[in-house]
Amino acid sequence: MVFDKLPLAAMMAKKMAWLTRRSEVLAQNIANANTPGYKARDLQETSFRRLVARELGGAHGAAQPRMTHPAHMSGTSGTRAAYRVEDESDVPEIDISGNTVSMAQQMQQLGETQLSYQMVVDLYRKHLGMFRTALGRNG
Repeated sequence: MVFDKLPLAAMMAKKMAWLTRRSEVLAQNIANANTPGYKARDLQETSFRRLVARELGGAHGAAQPRMTHPAHMSGTSGTRAAYRVEDESDVPEIDISGNTVSMAQQMQQLGETQLSYQMVVDLYRKHLGMFRTALGRNG
């Protein structure tokens, strides 16, 4: 069995690839902070509903969650696609040159992205450690 073929490991690899791409987009924003007319962009994550539908091999909406108990929450549905780069809509200020990059906001988003990446790396290490322990190698 190859470790990367396991569903959890595959999802972690996809998340790390998405976080890497988002870091690149945020770095482009920071690099263009003084470019007149530059619009800040961000990478939008896919909705959980689309991820489930894709993993089950069906079309969007094929795997519809349903309430099976009155205490279940109804939830909401997202419509964003994976790896779609969009102009940021909640930019607090626009420069006189038309530039929408807020360095404080970009640095905050970059920090959040790095924390998420580190969390996935730690989860990956723990997962490998569980396999080592199961194999008797004292992970």
